[in-house]
Amino acid sequence: MLLARLHFSSSLLAPKPLSNSASSPNHVKSITASPSSRRRLRISATSTIDSPAAKALSRVDVLSEALPFIQRFKGKTVVVKYGGAAMKSPELQASVIRDLVLLSCVGLRPILVHGGGPEINSWLLRVGVDPQFRNGLRVTDALTMEVVEMVLVGKVNKNLVSLINVAGGIAVGLCGKDARLITARPSPNAAALGFVGEVARVDATVLHPIIASGHIPVIATVAADETGQAYNINADTAAGEIAAAVGAEKLLLLTDVSGILADRNDPGSLVKEIDIAGVRQMVSDGQVAGGMIPKVECCVRALAQGVHTASIIDGRVPHSLLLEILTDEGTGTMITG
Repeated sequence: MLLARLHFSSSLLAPKPLSNSASSPNHVKSITASPSSRRRLRISATSTIDSPAAKALSRVDVLSEALPFIQRFKGKTVVVKYGGAAMKSPELQASVIRDLVLLSCVGLRPILVHGGGPEINSWLLRVGVDPQFRNGLRVTDALTMEVVEMVLVGKVNKNLVSLINVAGGIAVGLCGKDARLITARPSPNAAALGFVGEVARVDATVLHPIIASGHIPVIATVAADETGQAYNINADTAAGEIAAAVGAEKLLLLTDVSGILADRNDPGSLVKEIDIAGVRQMVSDGQVAGGMIPKVECCVRALAQGVHTASIIDGRVPHSLLLEILTDEGTGTMITG
């Protein structure tokens, strides 16, 4: 296990202590400053982890240990569905943005797909509309759809683009309508849900030059059908279909739970890795239920269409993206084909 033994904190990568030598409790590690110099920087193993030299060494160690993971995923596309607590907390939002920019800087090709439920609810209340839900899905009449589109595409999307740009990345904001990226169709429950749609197809043509240029697409899940009618698309579903369309290496769903639990009443029973057959059996046995079912179905569908792995990870954990991609241990449940 490489980075998995490390702990991330408010800094990007938290330092870890230098290990003591088994032969001597007062082991001293020496580093040559330059080939032409006899001066050496001596760091005692008893030095506090807060010392600048110890921090510097630890960060270099972290980068060195991350190298195999960076090499493995360099040039590969990863699709991240962003929502939940990680979107509501400014601290967690900053963590996700920094993770995305870091992944882009080391050669991965991230695509961010987002929802924005809490923001939508806030604006609906401002215009005097009480948000309504049925079986976890937003009831979307014409007025609600207008607010959804304005908030997701005009506010949330552009705010995320701005945050990524400020953090040093280059983001391009899109929605499903742009370049016919997502074509929608009405939900089978359209009579009850209104303008809640499903993904009819994805045309990823517009995404290829963006990711090839090292830019980060940021996609709001509002799409139109063949007649131009706008629909609100579930962000998990859209992320899975986009991942399949671009041939992504990984699909990562940020959630407000630690992942799939073997026992729903035991937070410590996290399933770290499972294949499609295993997760289907868990659904059949009732071990996976409620809001986790559509997330699992989204992952399974993406895997069936060629995505290599799909992970359901805890967005409440700072730097959960880095933990999942740059460590063996990960931070949630990885589903494999």
